[in-house]
Amino acid sequence: MHLSPETESAGYRILSLEATDSTNDDALKAAREGDPGKLWIVAAEQRAGRGRHGRHWSSPVGNLYASLLLMDPCEAAIAPQLGFVAGLALHEAVETVTGQGAPRLALKWPNDLLLDRAKISGLLLEGHRIGGALAIVIGFGVNVAFAPTGTPYPTATLQELKPGLTREDVFAALAASFARTFSAWRAAARMSPSDPLGAIRRLWLERAAGIGQEVTIRLPSGEKHGIFAGLDRFGRLQLKGSGGTELIDAGDLYFPHLQHDIAKPDAGTTRS
Repeated sequence: MHLSPETESAGYRILSLEATDSTNDDALKAAREGDPGKLWIVAAEQRAGRGRHGRHWSSPVGNLYASLLLMDPCEAAIAPQLGFVAGLALHEAVETVTGQGAPRLALKWPNDLLLDRAKISGLLLEGHRIGGALAIVIGFGVNVAFAPTGTPYPTATLQELKPGLTREDVFAALAASFARTFSAWRAAARMSPSDPLGAIRRLWLERAAGIGQEVTIRLPSGEKHGIFAGLDRFGRLQLKGSGGTELIDAGDLYFPHLQHDIAKPDAGTTRS
């Protein structure tokens, strides 16, 4: 694993491991030990990878498992926007190494990457207060060589697009694209503090799956159905129904019309 000279010159560093329990946990440990941030932790294998809501994340050798630690990257109120920054960077990286972009390659709200409507990656964004500092850890799990089975949704691998592609190829492109996208987002936040997500939101929506389509959102309180109308300036999903448009902060999104894309609680392996 390596970083490009341009990425290193932007202050990023890398710690590459053969195996670990969780790269996100390793990044948090580094923050607690005083790391200044912009630290990538990459592992060939995870023994206890996890996704949102503590779900298990299958981590066989051959896929990419990487977490990025950022220290005080922004105000806490806009930290969730980093999920869109990360998703956009991942889309750009995969397009770079495979030559395939939208519409085959699409972002699924809030934090998945799809290939022909099958999941190839999930992101996990975690925030922690350490002393007076805000530590943000962004975890990436990318199906490069292997796709999990037994999931409630279709899955795919990047090697289906480009045989011989390696996790090293994907990581190098991801680290470079994230550095560029993160820098652009921070610059936009300084120039337009009332709408720091503006440019990123536009680019994300251009690559989004399901815009204008019927979707199902699973929430702790139950399911909601409607049309995916877009994102508001805070990144909340705009769900249009018979009673008007509702804003959804977080949830699991499903496309009911896709074959076997039906949610089952705690089923399969996911980092979404």
